[in-house]
Parts: sequence; structure tokens; C-alpha cells
Amino acid sequence: MTFDIHTHAYHHKIAHKVIAQLNNHYGIPPVGTGLIEDLLARATAGGIDRVVVHSAATSPAQVIPANNWAIELERDHPRVRAFGTLHPDYPDIAGELDRLERAGIRGIKLHADFQGFRLDDPRLWPIFEMISGRFAVMLHVGDVLPPEQNNSCPMKVAAIHRDFPELVIIAAHMGGYRHWQWALTHLIGQDVYIDTSSTLAFLDDATLREIYDRHPKERILFGSDYPLFDPGQEKLVLQSRLRLSDADMETALTAAGVLFA
Repeated sequence: MTFDIHTHAYHHKIAHKVIAQLNNHYGIPPVGTGLIEDLLARATAGGIDRVVVHSAATSPAQVIPANNWAIELERDHPRVRAFGTLHPDYPDIAGELDRLERAGIRGIKLHADFQGFRLDDPRLWPIFEMISGRFAVMLHVGDVLPPEQNNSCPMKVAAIHRDFPELVIIAAHMGGYRHWQWALTHLIGQDVYIDTSSTLAFLDDATLREIYDRHPKERILFGSDYPLFDPGQEKLVLQSRLRLSDADMETALTAAGVLFA
């Protein structure tokens, strides 16, 4: 199975609002509607079998609705794998993890910048303890702000990996959006996964090549960050930019399968 490990899709009642917010926040016109049907159609056109959909609860009250959406996507769309989400102020994290596990959810998404906490917040340590060995965790990493002002820099991810070596970590955006020089120092080559999402439009060829060459190939996962980018187009750009063989491209597309075995 080939995977796009990093996508987003929204309920039809709010998709148009989220698309407008994404455009305003990132200054990137989204390529699609943000609806699951559009995502799956684009994945099909790009030769991608399955998509992994993420959401992040920006308040404790959003945890249940966001996870209900993840469970619904998995139940109703066989090609979708969805990650749940948590918030450190949610009152029953253990109970919610049990509910997600019973529903077959295999991962948790945390986006510290959107959710309003730092990845070195000690409130997260019990969460990492609870999910180690049970769920993978997708961490948004990086920002236009320098690390000392940022909630989710590569150094914080490296500290989590050091303290929770059994935790399966996916460091999004090749280890840190706009933080690639720090990712090279602190994360690349480590026993963590990275994904290619929201990278190719911003990263120079030399740094892209250095990250790819220095990281274990089986831990580099293809991701598009739909609806910001089209899965099929990102797949073509990745293979072209790195001059990947078909076999190397297949590794990037299929490596995520181990997370859902």
C-alpha cells in the first residue's frame, strides 16, 4: 500500500471556512476544497492508495468532536487512516486514549503552535508516557520564528525522543518547517520518522538532499499536507527534485505501512 502520511480533511459544514483560514494564515492558496471526497480523488489521480488525515484540538472542548470525526472517517472510508488528537487540559486523557484505541485509531496528532502549548510543556510528559507503545505521534515542527521563540522546534522534539525512546515520533515537515538547519543538527539521522509535507516549495535543493541522504530511508515518509498541496503533484516534485529511483520513491510511499500493520 502507498500512503500520504500527512493530509487534512474537514466536515462539509466547516470546510470552506477552514480553507479561507489556511489561505489567510499561510498565504498559500489551497489546491482543493478540503473535503474528504476531493482528497481521495486527488490521491487516486496521483496513484496513492491510502491517506492519513490529521486534526488538532485547539481547546479541551474540541477533543471529542475532533476524535469523533477521525473515528467517522476511518469507519466510512476504507482508504482513510485517521489520527486522533489530545489537548493537555482535557480532563480524561486516559479514557479518551482507550476510546480511540477501541476504535482502531493508531496515532495522535499534536500541533503545539495551533493548540497553544510548547512541546517542552511538562503537562505533555504523562501523555507521552501513556501513548508510548500504543500510538504513533505526529508532531508539527518548526515555524518562521526562530527556535527560542517557537513552540515546536527540532530541539524540543529531540528531547522528547531522548526521554521517551519507545515513543514512535513523526516529525513533520522534514523535521521542522523553516527550521531545517536545526533539524539537521538535532533530528536528522535519529530514530524518528520525518515526513515531506510542506517542504518542497520552501527548501533549497542542497538542504533537501542533505536531509534525505543523512536520514534512514525507511523513516522518510511521503506527505503532501493537502489541502495546501496536491498529493499527486507533490509526489512528482519529490521524485524530480531528489532524482529518486522508482524503488526509492516506493520506499517513501510505503514506509508508513509499518505504522498500521
